[in-house]
Amino acid sequence: MTDFHGIFPYLVSPIDEATGRVRERVLRDLVEHLIGCGVHGLSPLGSTGEFAYLSFEQRTEIVRIVIDAAAGRVPVLAGVAAFATTDAVRQAEAHARLGADGMILILQQMFPVPPRGIERYFRAVAEALPQTSMTLYTNPGLLGGDIPMDVLDALSHSPNIEYVKDASGNTGRILTMLNRMGARIKVFSASAHIPLLVLKLGGVGWMAGPGCVMPRECVRLYDLVRAGKWDEALAEQRRQWAINEVFTKYALAACIKTALQLQGFDVGDAIAPQEALKPEAVEDIRRALAQLS
Repeated sequence: MTDFHGIFPYLVSPIDEATGRVRERVLRDLVEHLIGCGVHGLSPLGSTGEFAYLSFEQRTEIVRIVIDAAAGRVPVLAGVAAFATTDAVRQAEAHARLGADGMILILQQMFPVPPRGIERYFRAVAEALPQTSMTLYTNPGLLGGDIPMDVLDALSHSPNIEYVKDASGNTGRILTMLNRMGARIKVFSASAHIPLLVLKLGGVGWMAGPGCVMPRECVRLYDLVRAGKWDEALAEQRRQWAINEVFTKYALAACIKTALQLQGFDVGDAIAPQEALKPEAVEDIRRALAQLS
């Protein structure tokens, strides 16, 4: 079993609006900055990466750049998101050829998918790459469906399905996972939860967009937890919470990109058909960032 843990920022996808090309220089600069801040891994093509608005070629190029820029210093877990199982397998195989250390598997749904279909989707991708670590991503608010607990339990017996990133917002669900599946599966927090609480329950880290914007603070929170300094960790979590609040108020990916622009990273605006944030939202983000200093 792999030992992925700690802070894994969900990376933005900087795309040039006029050409559709990936802004390679700024993506490399962001990777270098995050690694320099001590993050434990990188996750391109998560929800913050606006995967739904990217072509296969753009997704592949983003993963290539991130893996090359990371240069083996931290693991790279690449997002795989599809409606069709064959498409998901194709993406996963492409990411594996580029050298991804693991995959974050996302099921997109147009029509309701029964539990057996959900299980078959994830199992097919995992079995196509049996030597590659898989993280299941469940986000009912974003993707329109959840992974039922019985399905998670069944999938946890697959040797390379090792992690779950749960963004349900239901902290009790995380405790049920940990009680029911034990060492078979490890849990990452999402921004839908209070990361400190998930870590207290036994989670192994935090995988989310805010790690792009406040990497040092996120790493500090994780280090305090690992040291058992719970009072200090709670104070740090409280200090960070304004960022989470503003990101849940507006569109998450657009917020992360705006915050990065305010920090000097020319990552561009949210990918069309999304729109850039209005001035009042930008000011809310500016104020939230100021509270970190």
